Amino acid sequence: MPSSFDRRLFLTSLLGAAAGVAGLSGCAESSAATAGKGAATAPLATKVPAGTSLKIASYLNAQQLQFKLAKLPDLPFTVSSWVNIGAGPDVINAFRAKSLDLANNAGIPPIQAHYQGYDAKIVAINITRKPNYLFATRPGSDIRTVADFKGKKLAFSQGQAQGVVLLRALKKAGLAYDEVTLVPLTSNQFLTALQSGQVDIAPLANSQAPAYLQQYGSKGARSITTDVVDLLNLLWAPVSVLNDRAKAAAIAAYIPQWAEGQVWQYEHPDIWNEEFYVKTQNLTSAQAKSISDLANKPLFPPRWDEAIAWEQETADLLAEGGFVKKFDVSSLFDHRFEGIAAKSVPAEYRS
Repeated sequence: MPSSFDRRLFLTSLLGAAAGVAGLSGCAESSAATAGKGAATAPLATKVPAGTSLKIASYLNAQQLQFKLAKLPDLPFTVSSWVNIGAGPDVINAFRAKSLDLANNAGIPPIQAHYQGYDAKIVAINITRKPNYLFATRPGSDIRTVADFKGKKLAFSQGQAQGVVLLRALKKAGLAYDEVTLVPLTSNQFLTALQSGQVDIAPLANSQAPAYLQQYGSKGARSITTDVVDLLNLLWAPVSVLNDRAKAAAIAAYIPQWAEGQVWQYEHPDIWNEEFYVKTQNLTSAQAKSISDLANKPLFPPRWDEAIAWEQETADLLAEGGFVKKFDVSSLFDHRFEGIAAKSVPAEYRS
C-alpha cells in the first residue's frame, strides 16, 4: 500500500488491477460490535503441525524471489498460494473472501478494516524512518509548497497509506480539510488523474515519481518533498486465521524469514535491482538504482510501543476528518508475536 520490495511501485499504475472498494460503507457500529471478540489468546504452538498451509500476499511475486535470492531455508509449512496483491482495499476484500491469510501493508489498512467491522490483527512491525512518498503536481501547476495546496484538488485514498500521508502533511501545514478538495481515488488511479488534470496533487511513492517527472517535467509537473513518514510496514492477518492454532504457528514461523529477507534485500541492492527491477519489471539499471537508493533500512523493534502510538495518532487523524470513528487501536495488535521479528535479525536492525 513500501517495504521489503516496495509495495507501492510505480508499476502499480500500469500492472495493478483497480483496488476493490466493496464494503467501504461499513460503519463503526458494526466494528465496535465485533472488535476483540474471538481474538486468539492461547500461547503460540512451538511447532507447526504437519499439513498446515497459508495463503500469503506477494505483490508482483517479489516475496518468492526475495526468499530464493536470500537462500532462506524452506518454510515449515506449505504456501498454498502466493497471492499477487498489495493495495489495502484489495487485501481486505481478499481476507473477507478467505482467499488470503497473511498480508504485508502499511498502518492504515488495519484501521480501515476495523472501521468496516472486519477483525484482523497486526503480527509483525517494520519501522520506516524516511519518507516513502512525495507529492507530485499535475502538468502546468504553479504549486510549489504544501501551503499552496489550499483550494486545490488532492488525490485521496482513505484506505491506503497515501491517504494518511496526505492528511498528516495538511495538518503539519495548518490546512483544514475544508480548505482543500479531497478527490476519492485509489492509488493506482493517481497517475492518470494527474496526467488528465483531474487532480492538482497526488502523493506518489518514491519509486513512482522519477518516471512521472521524466515524462511530464518538461510540461511543468514537479515534486514537492516533505518529511512526513509512513512509519509502519507490517504483517497482519484475520482473527479467524489467528484463532487457528496451526495457522498461527505457521505465521510465527514465517515472520523471521520475512524479516531476514528484508535485511538481505537492504544489504544486497545491486543483486535485487538486477534480478527484480531489471529482469522482472523491465526497468533500466539506473531506474532500479534510483529506487534502491531511497530504500529505508529495515528496523524491527522488540517492543511495539512506538508503532501503537503512531497507529493511534493515525486513527485519531482519520477520526478528526470524519473518515472513521475514534477507537483504541491497541485492539489491532496481537502481542503473542511481539519480538519475533526482532529476535531473528542482528541488533543493528532492531532500533
